[in-house]
Amino acid sequence: MNFGVVFPQTEIGTDISLIKEYIQEAEYQNYKHVLAYDHILGANLDTRPKWTGPYNKSHMFYEPFILFSYLASITKNIEFATGIIILPQRQTALVAKQAATLDILSNGRLRLGIGTGWNKVEYIALNENFHNRGIRSVEQIKLMRKLWKNNSITFHGKWHTIDNAGINPLPTNKSIPIWLGGYHKNVFNRVGRIGDGWIGFFKTKEEGLRIIDIIKSAAERNKRNPENIGIEVPITIQKDFKHKEILKKITTLNNIGVTHISINTMNTGLENSKSHLNVIKEFKKVIDNL
Repeated sequence: MNFGVVFPQTEIGTDISLIKEYIQEAEYQNYKHVLAYDHILGANLDTRPKWTGPYNKSHMFYEPFILFSYLASITKNIEFATGIIILPQRQTALVAKQAATLDILSNGRLRLGIGTGWNKVEYIALNENFHNRGIRSVEQIKLMRKLWKNNSITFHGKWHTIDNAGINPLPTNKSIPIWLGGYHKNVFNRVGRIGDGWIGFFKTKEEGLRIIDIIKSAAERNKRNPENIGIEVPITIQKDFKHKEILKKITTLNNIGVTHISINTMNTGLENSKSHLNVIKEFKKVIDNL
């Protein structure tokens, strides 16, 4: 399995030395990837007493493309995964350009996780349509892949028009893996049809088996090899976690077809930023015993 870490951006703060120490230690510990979440705006709850979203203006989020560009300059091997870029609230050609640039600067270490998000406040502020975000993302994926592959394209879609133009430079391999996040059946089918992988979580083994089965069935219907589609889930780790229990959970995830695990240390009551480092170092001992 591929083990990575969730960048603890809501808690790591703004001390650049701590950010540098965290990512370099994660790479030194041989974690294979770092995953970062994406939110551009946080809602102010003063005027939203019934807010149910998990994040608001009090939560810190670094912009993933800029964050990863910096992290790429101080690392050599660790992969960068967006988990997820909320694609339909961003301009498609610009995302394609940003992703291609980051892919080159990181020497091909980008895995682009995309999704549709849940925060209507962001869509309104960014002047994008919240209600057609799912189907619109399909066209966005198609357009990005064409832009990454060709020096110039002509594209006439329902929401996008490009007249004989292209981005330059192109990404390292003229492609970037696109993983999809989300929990609707339409998303699972979309992963099987056009995605390179799925990023998400599930509460039980049975739920995981159901999701993976939908993805694999969709892949087979579209004459794709299901084994080529990755599955990534996070494991939230408390400071004093029990090694045997975590090993059992990892074994279960491996047995049902999970290919990537990201270690999340946020929202677990850690005392300070360095505590996140201590937990991922302790978890490495679990990986070494597999």
